[in-house]
Amino acid sequence: MITDVLDAWTPHDPAQAGLLEEYRAFVAASGPAAIDRSLAPEHLTASCFVLTPDLSSVLLCFHRKGQFWVQLGGHLEPGDTSLADAAHREAREEGGIVDLLPGGPLPADVHRHELSAAFGRCRVHWDVGFVAYAPAGAVPVVSDESEQVAWFAVDALPTGTPEDFAVRLRTVLDEVLATR
Repeated sequence: MITDVLDAWTPHDPAQAGLLEEYRAFVAASGPAAIDRSLAPEHLTASCFVLTPDLSSVLLCFHRKGQFWVQLGGHLEPGDTSLADAAHREAREEGGIVDLLPGGPLPADVHRHELSAAFGRCRVHWDVGFVAYAPAGAVPVVSDESEQVAWFAVDALPTGTPEDFAVRLRTVLDEVLATR
């Protein structure tokens, strides 16, 4: 099942472990609606933190609907065979870097967030974050889903990221470092 990775992952951060238990309960209670946005306004999404191999920079997109800088990602599509596949597909589509190296099949974080009316029927995204690495010198390309795509130093994020984004990114980086 596409959500089996939620049972396979043991986060290093205790807060992430607690939230992951909520994810498992949500998936169990929601059934197919957990992964199909057409069935419910609350559903899983898959995102990808695209990093440089030395973890010094992160690729962000300026999200058209949200009007903020965030990692790449989005909804699951019928052809996606796993949450990791969905996250890496979204990263390639939105960032324009086709030769990304996936950081592995397990998540690096979970993050649940409510959405504004600009997101249409979607009201809550239960996001599962993964990691991928870009080759040296990779140049991102803007897609239909973003106004801008750019590299930023992980310790110098742009104005206009969500309030908790720096903490989320630090959690992802800590997870990567703990599993290396």
